[in-house]
Amino acid sequence: MTKSLEEVTGVVLAGGFGTRLQKVVRDKPKALAEVSGRPFLSYLLETLQHAGIKRTVLCTGYLAGQIQEAFGYAFGEMTLAYSRELTPLGTAGAIAHALPHIDTETALVANGDCFFEADLNQMLAWHESRKADATILLTKVDDTSRFGSVDTDATGTVRAFTEKGSEGPGWINAGVYLLQRSIIATIPKGRPVSIEKEVFPSWVDKGLCAWRGDGDFLDIGTAESYAMADAFVTS
Repeated sequence: MTKSLEEVTGVVLAGGFGTRLQKVVRDKPKALAEVSGRPFLSYLLETLQHAGIKRTVLCTGYLAGQIQEAFGYAFGEMTLAYSRELTPLGTAGAIAHALPHIDTETALVANGDCFFEADLNQMLAWHESRKADATILLTKVDDTSRFGSVDTDATGTVRAFTEKGSEGPGWINAGVYLLQRSIIATIPKGRPVSIEKEVFPSWVDKGLCAWRGDGDFLDIGTAESYAMADAFVTS
């Protein structure tokens, strides 16, 4: 049984092209978009390190060499490793591709274009108490229309995903997951696979869980949200 995040491998999905950001972030991967004078990815790695994670795998693809050149093989006291996609594999495909680099029973996976505030140790304790194979971090927003929402029952079991477009407040996928190696191994390999559109919906009614965090959340996936990033990280 995993006792702390020191026994969890971090996995950051940093291989995306960042199509919607190309007008403001050119010639670099989205994870290296500058926020208050630093690469956005550095804030995420800092969060993982402060939570106690000792080793993180960076899943890279588009302009992968820039990320490796920027960060090397260590971030503070945290060791970094690289899982490079030669062709785009999607969010779930990237996780499956990284499996040989995950040397613990549990992985904490985070989207490389999201910043979140959450007690990851509490999330791990909840995940362990449920004996869950997969737990999604949820965060509450005033308008779910851009993200879609996640519906759960009182025990935290995911019941359904609501598509983007429905307005109003609700709980959304914050792009952070605790996944057991055994369930990562079930993701199809060798082709693009989306964890949000394909994998998670297929795990509903198979014990997929969600933990509600109470911190702030920012996704820099659009030019509008990226423009808010400086204020977000310095607040």
